[in-house]
Amino acid sequence: MPLMVNGERVEDSVLREEERVIRPRLIEAMADEDPAVVEDRVRTWARENVIERILLRQEALADPEPVPPDVIEARLREVNEQSAGQSGCIAPYDAGSLRKEVEVRFRIDRLVNRITAKVAAPKGKDVSDYYVKNREQFAMPETIHAAHIVKNVDETTDEATARAGVEAAREALASGRPFAEVADEFSDCPGRGGDLGFFARGQMVEEFEEVVFGMKPGEVSGIFRTPFGFHIATVIERRPAGHRTLAEVRDEIAAALHQQKRDKAVEQFLDRLMARATVEEVAEAVR
Repeated sequence: MPLMVNGERVEDSVLREEERVIRPRLIEAMADEDPAVVEDRVRTWARENVIERILLRQEALADPEPVPPDVIEARLREVNEQSAGQSGCIAPYDAGSLRKEVEVRFRIDRLVNRITAKVAAPKGKDVSDYYVKNREQFAMPETIHAAHIVKNVDETTDEATARAGVEAAREALASGRPFAEVADEFSDCPGRGGDLGFFARGQMVEEFEEVVFGMKPGEVSGIFRTPFGFHIATVIERRPAGHRTLAEVRDEIAAALHQQKRDKAVEQFLDRLMARATVEEVAEAVR
């Protein structure tokens, strides 16, 4: 059913679209709930989200302070550049509505910045306390740093040819040549000496992980097969499972806590707008 928010009509289609957007997330978050309960929550949240966005926009547009033309022009250039990279350029008949949309977005951003301007950054103790209480969030699995030589088996290269190629690479290694040099010469994935960087279990195909996670640093494997083809691998370094240190995540935690406080300030502002807003359901005209 359509709504009137402070005299502004909101079509039912807007509410349905918001429901469509949030439904998958709520279904996942409320997987154990009765579907009817989930759907009721979807409708409630969609309605609240739409009303809050309208109230914030109305408040932003009520500010008599003009928007600097140079700011709008700069934002329009950004939008046009992004759009040009995706689908050509903005059509001329969209220019007016686009300018209006950019101006409204700027006004909303300006309002939010003013609402949150006095939100203090978290103190050092807040950050360290969060780290201690939520240390498992920063758990790190065992990782290894490996490199490989691969000869692919695909529609253009049969098994015998690929096998012969990797055998040649093995002979080059046996002669004492550096792994990276041999990888760049023989591998079907040349460059960086076959370096794969650090990775944890679950990031590579099972057959590859089964070999490399059983190796020691400096060790070079024999030839082995994966769905991609034939490989020779070497392990450069292993890092045991552990936790990221407070020093490593301090800035990340501080930013997250600060954003939470900013979000709370905006939420409280919206609560005040909602308390004095006039929101009515409007019966659709009978056709």
